[in-house]
Amino acid sequence: MSFLLDSPEAVSAARRSAEQDPDAFWADIAAHYAWMKPWEKVCSAEFETPSVRWFEGAQLNITANCLDRHLADHGDRTAILWEPNDPADDTVSITYAELHDRVCRFANVLKSRGVKKGDRVALYLPMVPELAVAVLACARIGAVHSVVFAGFSARSLADRIQDAGAVCVITSDGMKRGAKGLALKAVVDEALAECPTVTTNLVVRHTGEDVQWSADRDVWLHEALTTVSGDCPPEPMDAEDLLFILYTSGSTGKPKGVVHTCGGYMVYAGYSFANVFQYQPGDVYWCTADIGWITGHSYIVYGPLLNGATTVMFEGVPTYPSPARFWEVCEKLKVNQFYTAPTAIRALMACEPRFAQGHDLSSLKVIGSVGEPINEEAWQWYHDAIGGGKCALVDTWWQTETGGILISGLGSHSPMKPAHAGYPLPGISPVLVDGDGNTLEGEAEGYLCIDRPWPSMIRTTYGDHERCRNVYFSAFKGKYFTGDGARRDADGMFRIIGRVDDVVNVSGHRFGTAEIEDAIDSHPAVAECAVIGYPHPIKGQAVHAYVILKDGALPGTADGIAALRKEIGIQVNTEIGNIARPDRVQFTPGLPKTRSGKIMRRILRKVASGEHDQLGDTSTLLDPTVVDGVIDGASEFLA
Repeated sequence: MSFLLDSPEAVSAARRSAEQDPDAFWADIAAHYAWMKPWEKVCSAEFETPSVRWFEGAQLNITANCLDRHLADHGDRTAILWEPNDPADDTVSITYAELHDRVCRFANVLKSRGVKKGDRVALYLPMVPELAVAVLACARIGAVHSVVFAGFSARSLADRIQDAGAVCVITSDGMKRGAKGLALKAVVDEALAECPTVTTNLVVRHTGEDVQWSADRDVWLHEALTTVSGDCPPEPMDAEDLLFILYTSGSTGKPKGVVHTCGGYMVYAGYSFANVFQYQPGDVYWCTADIGWITGHSYIVYGPLLNGATTVMFEGVPTYPSPARFWEVCEKLKVNQFYTAPTAIRALMACEPRFAQGHDLSSLKVIGSVGEPINEEAWQWYHDAIGGGKCALVDTWWQTETGGILISGLGSHSPMKPAHAGYPLPGISPVLVDGDGNTLEGEAEGYLCIDRPWPSMIRTTYGDHERCRNVYFSAFKGKYFTGDGARRDADGMFRIIGRVDDVVNVSGHRFGTAEIEDAIDSHPAVAECAVIGYPHPIKGQAVHAYVILKDGALPGTADGIAALRKEIGIQVNTEIGNIARPDRVQFTPGLPKTRSGKIMRRILRKVASGEHDQLGDTSTLLDPTVVDGVIDGASEFLA
């Protein structure tokens, strides 16, 4: 698409345009898409209620922009490359013409089961092509998709189905993930016992395992597809009609159903993808996330397909059958843009160097990081060992609620600085404020807010608009509050410190947990760590560091362990100051993480405070058994 900002000069010009006339800037971006009906007004927004509307009066269908408009010139171009869990299995290639046919047929199956515009559909699927097809099929007919990561418990799934009032679930018989498998249909069956709104459960045959069957509700997808045509015109959608609901966990309370709408989300997903990754026709792009998370929505499905890109879907895990899997796939598919999480980067960095060596990664042009702030050591390893010191490294900052990347480098057209997200995308207006809401100018550290609307921003939390107002718009008048702290340096580049509730206040001195973690991570024995604050009778808060050591680095004696803890404390003292030195350094084999790789610091805070009976539901963690090890390891500090 021609809105690609392909030079530093083009980026600067776009920034000026967006500052001078935001509505004209976004109208120009939006004009690159196909609209069934033009808009009457670009944007009307106020952050008090809040009420945000983009491209009012316009009609569109996002799938017409993802699929139909590519067919005439690029129907034979590869849309999706699916890399299965087992490297011995062949890669599956799906062209735009084939994807269009699959989506239309799937959409007609949904219609045959009574699913209509506005209905909510819950998806609980592994990373197979049918997941992308199902997402697009829902959007094709105007049904609202709500993807739940396949691995969440039946209870968590039921909660999300109930909150959305879904009428249909799409799942599979099972899934493969590394050496493990999961009987997804059984999980759905358990969840649906509590979900009377669901009348249809469409089942994808994937693993071939035996499943329980309800003849009134369950339908094999492959059988249903034989009864429908490949003709399904895209449903006209108002720009502010719901596109999807995606649930994100808060630190307390039930998951929040973040709502995104058709027009604004489409405009921003396509714009941000093209410019952050500097995608060129013929490139192969790979985001390693799961479509169960916003990263997969925006940067596996919608963003790439809106740009006619070739996007890779990966069923497996980075360490199966060996820690070389990512790099083997990059070499095999000649990947040009690679996008993954710091958690994966740190895990692979801790492995023997040979796993990252000996692979031809010369096709890579842009490598990216997503999900949490990346520490400097991981940034440097990623840049040098994987990027060969030549790739642009885009450290992207955004949220489920923002819909797309807000702060990041733009391929090679932006300066890079280790562990810095960089500058906002043209059209995005971040500000730093102090605790009283005063805007901080120049070099500063404060609460990160956005003071102007952008097209893909959250519209509401499903069924509870007041919660949306309270969480995101009430803290600072006239601003969207991200919940993150950030630092802006002398060059105007942003570094994300971490969640505000991940800021430790030691004797009146505030430290971002990411800052302390950076210092600890730089110790040669450390693979990964997580830092939290816990109550201290004198300091108010003290620092508790949970540290994963590299293989073979744990001393075999108590004296050796004590010495290593002291070394880590000295490391923090050297890089930050003694005030930030951890009072506790706990060596642990693992950390509680969500399925998307984020560390559940809420659990770590409860453990460090001795509140083991207040951990809440841990079933949705990637590995719930890790929690027991964390509790056991903390016992020496709580005696």
